[in-house]
Amino acid sequence: MTTKSIPLTDELHAYLVGHGSPPDEIIRDLAEETRSVLPDEASMQVAPEQAAFLTFLVRLLGVRQAVEVGTFTGLSSLAIARGLPDGGRLTCFDISEEYTGIARRYWQRAEVADRIELRIGPAGDTLRELPHERHLDFAFIDADKTGYPIYWAELVPRMRPGGVIAVDNVLRGGRVIAPQDANDRAIAAFNDEVLADVRVEAVMLPIADGLTLARVR
Repeated sequence: MTTKSIPLTDELHAYLVGHGSPPDEIIRDLAEETRSVLPDEASMQVAPEQAAFLTFLVRLLGVRQAVEVGTFTGLSSLAIARGLPDGGRLTCFDISEEYTGIARRYWQRAEVADRIELRIGPAGDTLRELPHERHLDFAFIDADKTGYPIYWAELVPRMRPGGVIAVDNVLRGGRVIAPQDANDRAIAAFNDEVLADVRVEAVMLPIADGLTLARVR
């Protein structure tokens, strides 16, 4: 037994991934194309176990209305869309036509494109176009780190009671303990903001680079 999460070696990580629902050919091809075409940015893609967790979580919560801020080449959005029931909708916000062009191809291949609406533009602006009522079941934030407080401020009031916001990269490779750059400092401050927000109950999990799950009251 242990009182804290154990560190993952490469071998243990491979074992962990191998003992969950395995990535299918579409996810493997998307991950490989991202690494091949965008080697310097490929680390922006969610981890395979994180993608599987997103699909599992969305199904578990019975999500019908979802939002993603930061789509990149589409692995997380593909995972979320696969967890939606018939009639479920995912609205994605991103600023890059290049990256999301790859995403669109894989949404089509996975036959989930009809569930996804992509809005291109600064999410701080485009999120404000969403209805103001509390209608969202799930949101995933994985975009520019300094923008997290803005996205949080727009999303929390739009979440239904019991809705869940998942926030990626909340550990910053462990650097939240001793921030080294503006992004580290932004996430450290954001984590404190979430902790103090009485509108939510939150748990931070050591999945990939850290994942916060916040349930809106």
